[in-house]
Amino acid sequence: MDLSLRDAAKILGVPESRISRWIKDEGLPAFMINGRYRFNRVDLLEWANHRRIPAAALYQFPEGRGASYRLDSLLEGNIHYDVPGADKKDVLAAVAERLPLASPRDKALAAQALWDREARGATVIDGIAIPHARSPLIFGVDFPIVTLCFLRNAVSFKEADDPPVQIVWTLVSPTVRAHLALLEKVAAALHDADFRRLLGKPAPALELLARLRQLG
Repeated sequence: MDLSLRDAAKILGVPESRISRWIKDEGLPAFMINGRYRFNRVDLLEWANHRRIPAAALYQFPEGRGASYRLDSLLEGNIHYDVPGADKKDVLAAVAERLPLASPRDKALAAQALWDREARGATVIDGIAIPHARSPLIFGVDFPIVTLCFLRNAVSFKEADDPPVQIVWTLVSPTVRAHLALLEKVAAALHDADFRRLLGKPAPALELLARLRQLG
């Protein structure tokens, strides 16, 4: 657990007494270690974001970095084919397993966060599941993580009569601002007819990356 009570209060911009009250009354995730509360940064920011509690750490880029992330660079090595799964929960677990996160615990947390987010309402366009602007996946990572997964079998994410999902985009971001900047790039790519044609094949990773590189 990487944050103290003082750290958590500073991130959320509230008194320490309010953090203690949230732990008792609002289900703020915390652990008692040697008689002191400790917090996981990911759990804290996810909790705050779901409750629309302002947190400076959610909206600021890490020091020295900006929104100049390139989608093609972030996707390099993170395009996966034949991703298994018989239903939405299986698929999301398989997608989380392919995220280049540091530990099995982080991957398990990502799988649960993906499931919770999609259970509140999937965002699917023409068989492509994409993140929603109001449901960012915020982790304590230095750089955003972007994956593109082509499913082995099309799976329903919404109602039975909606088009099944064949492709899943996943964004893991250090901040909400980074999430929004990347989501804008994903949306722009999906509006490109040539890139959509490559997705439909699906084309090899090198061809997808080359087209994204042209789009900038």
